[in-house]
Amino acid sequence: MTDQYDIVIIGCGVIGSSIAYHLSEYKQKRILVIDKGFPLSGTSGSTQAWVWVHNKVPSWYGELSMYSAELYPFLERKIGDVEYKRTGGIAPFFAQTDWDKALRLAEEQAEVGIKVEVLTRDQVLEKEPALSPKIAGATYSDMDGNVNPFRLVELYIKAAKRNEVEFSFYNPVTEMVMEKDHYKIYTKNKKDAITTERVILAGGPWSKEIGELLGLDIPVKQVRGQVIITEPLAPFLKHTIGGMRQAENGEVLIGFSKEEVGYDRRTTMDVIQETAQMAINYIPSLAKANIVRSFSGVRVIPEDGFPILGKIPDKKNAYIAAMHSGVTLSPLVGTLMAELVMVGETSICLKRYSLKRFMNYA
Repeated sequence: MTDQYDIVIIGCGVIGSSIAYHLSEYKQKRILVIDKGFPLSGTSGSTQAWVWVHNKVPSWYGELSMYSAELYPFLERKIGDVEYKRTGGIAPFFAQTDWDKALRLAEEQAEVGIKVEVLTRDQVLEKEPALSPKIAGATYSDMDGNVNPFRLVELYIKAAKRNEVEFSFYNPVTEMVMEKDHYKIYTKNKKDAITTERVILAGGPWSKEIGELLGLDIPVKQVRGQVIITEPLAPFLKHTIGGMRQAENGEVLIGFSKEEVGYDRRTTMDVIQETAQMAINYIPSLAKANIVRSFSGVRVIPEDGFPILGKIPDKKNAYIAAMHSGVTLSPLVGTLMAELVMVGETSICLKRYSLKRFMNYA
């Protein structure tokens, strides 16, 4: 690792690694990715990894997710098999009063080209016979699916390395200094400063702390999600269900929880029990399945729930990418951030996602 780069990316989760890969496709810049830990030791390795579109609202947010999901097949041709499966997604509901809400969702999403079907109970059970007969209906879209997050991040990094991107792991950033035409970045494991013309903040849950190094107040919160995993079961779920999916090896991943407990990654018995009960309500036969393990991940969620993307106001050549649903959005976000950095404009307008929308940013 030398001391001078054109671009430094801070954070090597699914977003940081995607940006690194897409930037490297231009083959014009010296790029370094720095991470405080090791890839997949944080949020990107602690997820159900849905590629989920159909009930992302408002529709302009759903549209962004749709465009990203549509990029996955092309991404696989470039970096390799990330085990992307467009299974179709089902979001069941139990109350008849939810019908109007489901119909409004379908109408709203149709305006941007997202096809959402509102299914009766019989139609849902025809698609997924294991679901509870107590459900009233569901929304469905064939755009939803899932991916293997471990292969996704690993292959982003391998493809970037082939394009000569450098990586530095277990190396927390401790200080950043903005000078006239460059940044000096100090890290725990390197005595001398790393100099770069451009810096991209992609630190996920740590975005707030990283932003503070540049005097910024990044309006994000940390939200813990707990996931339980069953023993391998014979294949019985064909679709990605809101809250669960069955992996290739037969395990069923189940999780719905959202807790604002900072960086605490422990799993707790009360949430595990609530999650198991939720699964049984959806799929009664899971009452007979054994839970073999659980894990939790700390997700970054901007204060208003929508991605923060683009240039950082008042910081020359500094950029940020912070969002929930990074797995769904990574192909598109990587593409757009690379366009922004290399070309100066993006093929999809990012104005509504700017940090500027928050009135109290520093």
